[in-house]
Amino acid sequence: MSNSPVMPDAKTTLFPVAQDLSGLNTLGLASRAGACVTLDQPSQLPALSALARERAPLLVLGGGSNVVLPETVPGLVARVRFQGVRLLEARADAWLVEAAGGENWHGFVSACVEQGWDGLENLALIPGTVGASPVQNIGAYGVELDQRFHSLTAWDVQQARMVDMSAADCCFSYRDSRFKHDAPGRWVIVSVRFVLPRPWRPVLAYPDLQRHERLSRTASPTARDIFDAVCEIRRAKLPDPAVTGNAGSFFKNPIVSAARRDELLARFPGLVSYAQPDGGYKLAAGWLIDQCGWKGRSLGAAGVHDRQALVLVNRGGATAADIMALAGAIQEAVAERYGVALEPEPVRV
Repeated sequence: MSNSPVMPDAKTTLFPVAQDLSGLNTLGLASRAGACVTLDQPSQLPALSALARERAPLLVLGGGSNVVLPETVPGLVARVRFQGVRLLEARADAWLVEAAGGENWHGFVSACVEQGWDGLENLALIPGTVGASPVQNIGAYGVELDQRFHSLTAWDVQQARMVDMSAADCCFSYRDSRFKHDAPGRWVIVSVRFVLPRPWRPVLAYPDLQRHERLSRTASPTARDIFDAVCEIRRAKLPDPAVTGNAGSFFKNPIVSAARRDELLARFPGLVSYAQPDGGYKLAAGWLIDQCGWKGRSLGAAGVHDRQALVLVNRGGATAADIMALAGAIQEAVAERYGVALEPEPVRV
């Protein structure tokens, strides 16, 4: 981790206002902040540090796709809206592309495919912002963000300085990073840089892609083919947050040892699992939840999606307490039947 040579202008002032957050979180939970600021440019960041000291705690909010918000958010909320995408370098072995933290993730992936900067197409249609992508270390359909990550620039709110971080600095692991463990509100991710290998090679090992009718008929699929296929698959399996409030996959797929997986497989022959590079196995959390009878069920205004048991939905008027009560009931059922602990992906504020 190193200090970035880019330093914002400390003279900019921020004026907090009350903000309805109900339409700014994909679960569609009724929520309100008493004090909220919008960050449009890095020059506002020194003012954010000063304000955060006065109005702690600080919640940094991107696309609102990975949070469970309470009815009233205490302290200060900072909405990140930095914009911009640019090609930094066209090397013989890779494209080096940078995107601002406030860019819509799917829009950024689409722009890369359009420009021929291929390598992110498997991550199409994931909700949220570019700045949130390394926080969660997002992944889908055989590609993980840390496989395409180069570095990022972030504002350290506590120390009021800009820093550059490498992949090692970010401490990536499965759906995890240092940003989920450092003090809440410490970091504002300003921009993220991606290294997209050349020549490009399609990643098609994921079963859903292998079964996709058009891809299976294409001898040499393009990045656009994969992008379109991923969008089709996701739209068929997952609810649109604009129609049905949800935060995408609510639980991580648990990872167990080979011995534990073999023990479970002997008891439950239909167990769905995937071998990992370290010799362990990733269990399909959706399968575990489905087998416990939760797919399509509701608990009050919170429910489990009828096509994908990993997705919890707001059936209308659900609160954070409703969502977490349902999540807790699911965790208890899976633990009782399989002895496996499910860990939520979204952060409860």
